Amino acid sequence: MARKFNRRNFLIYGSATFGTSFLLKACANNSQPSKESSTAFPVAAGNNNTIKVGILHSLSGTMAISEKSVADAEKLAIKEINASGGVLGKEIEPIVEDGASNWDIFREKATKLIDQDKVAVVFGCWTSASRKNVKPIFESKNQMLWYPVQYEGQECSHNIFYTGAAPNQQIEPAVDWLLKNKGKQFFLVGSDYVFPRTANTIIKAQLEAKGGETVGEDYLPLGSTEVTPIINKIKQTLPKGGVIFNTLNGDSNVPFFRQLQGAGLRVDKYPTMSVSIAEEEVKAIGADYLKGHYATWNYFMTVDTPENKKFVEAFKKEYGNTRVTNDPMEAAYVGVYLWKQSVEKADSVDMGKVRAAAYNLIFLAPEGKVTMQPNHHLSKIVRIGEVREDGLFKIVYATPGPVDPIPWNQFVKETKGFGCDWSDPTKGGKYKV
Repeated sequence: MARKFNRRNFLIYGSATFGTSFLLKACANNSQPSKESSTAFPVAAGNNNTIKVGILHSLSGTMAISEKSVADAEKLAIKEINASGGVLGKEIEPIVEDGASNWDIFREKATKLIDQDKVAVVFGCWTSASRKNVKPIFESKNQMLWYPVQYEGQECSHNIFYTGAAPNQQIEPAVDWLLKNKGKQFFLVGSDYVFPRTANTIIKAQLEAKGGETVGEDYLPLGSTEVTPIINKIKQTLPKGGVIFNTLNGDSNVPFFRQLQGAGLRVDKYPTMSVSIAEEEVKAIGADYLKGHYATWNYFMTVDTPENKKFVEAFKKEYGNTRVTNDPMEAAYVGVYLWKQSVEKADSVDMGKVRAAAYNLIFLAPEGKVTMQPNHHLSKIVRIGEVREDGLFKIVYATPGPVDPIPWNQFVKETKGFGCDWSDPTKGGKYKV
C-alpha cells in the first residue's frame, strides 16, 4: 500500500452512516448545482488532434485487487474508439492516475486531472469513500465523473453518472431471493466505510419489512485481515446455519473466505451473498474457497450475448487469455462508450451539452440493453450467480428485463418517496415524487 489510510478520514467517511439521517442530509445538501456551476462549462485541453480524459483508480494498495482491471477495461474502450476514428474526429488521450487506496490521494489526483491536465471527463473510483471524497471537487468545478461500481445509493449528483447498480438493482433483489430460497436469518459483514454501513441500513429495513431477521452485524477496517472475531460471532449467532450477506471490499475477502471454510462453516448451511466479489476476486481468493457461494451483479462473464462474446474476446486479446471480465469492468467499459455517444450527440465536450445529451441514450452493452435515465443511473438487468468450480458464475436468477434505477431508497424512511430528475430543473437531485 503506497500510503496508510488516514484514520481521521476513515471516521469521517466510514462512520458518517452511523446516523442515517446525517448521511442522507449530507447527500441531499450536495445534490443541487450552484448557480455558478450550472452556467460555467469548462472545455478540455489537448492539442488539435486529441481530447484528454482522466482515469482515476487504485493501482496500488488494498483496493488494487479490484480496481486495476477496471482501469484496463476503460483503456480497452478508449483503444477501440480510437481505432474506429475517435470522438469528433479526435483521438482520446487517457491520463492515468493512481488513487493508491487513499481517499486524500483520490482528491488530490482528481484536482490535478481537472486543473492541471484539463481533462474533458474522468472515469474512476471504486469505493464510495473515494467517490464521496472527490464528489465536491467535481461539483464545485462543474466537471464530470463516470462512476462504474454498484453502490449504496442515497445520492444523485449533477456531476456524476453512475453506470453500476443502485441498491434496487442489486442489493434488494438479492435479499428477496435469499429470503425465498436460503433462509430468513441474516448476519451482515462488511468493511468499515460508507458503502457497507449504508447498504446494511437498507438491508435491515428491508428484512424488517419482509419478515427476515438481522441476527448480527460486524465490520472490518478496509484492508484488515483480522477476520477470526467475525467468524466466531457468525458461529455464535447462527449455530444451526443462516445467510451471510457480505459487503467486504478489497483483499479482506481473501482471509474471510479462507477462514470461513477453515472454521467448518460449509456453504450448504452458511451460504454467502457478496456484492463486491466478482470473477477477478474469485480468481485471487481461489475458487475452492468460494464454490457454491453467491454474488449479485448485473453482468457476469458467462452472460450469453453477442456483445459480451466480443467484449471478452477483445479483453483477452489485449491483456492475455488467462484474464477474466467482471461487472465493474463491464460498467466502466460501457461508461466510456456512453460518454462517447453523449459527446457525439452534443457535437461538443461542453459539460452542459454532454450532460443533456446523455439522457435516454441506449447502448447494447455486454450485459444487455442499458438506458441512461435522467437520474444519471442506468436501467439494467439484475442477475445472481453461483460460483462454479472454474471460478466463473452459473447464473441462477435474472430479471426478465432491465430494472429502472431508484437512487433514493424506498425502504429507508428518510428517503422513501423521493426521486431524482436532472432533466427537469424544478426537480433536480431530490424531489418528492
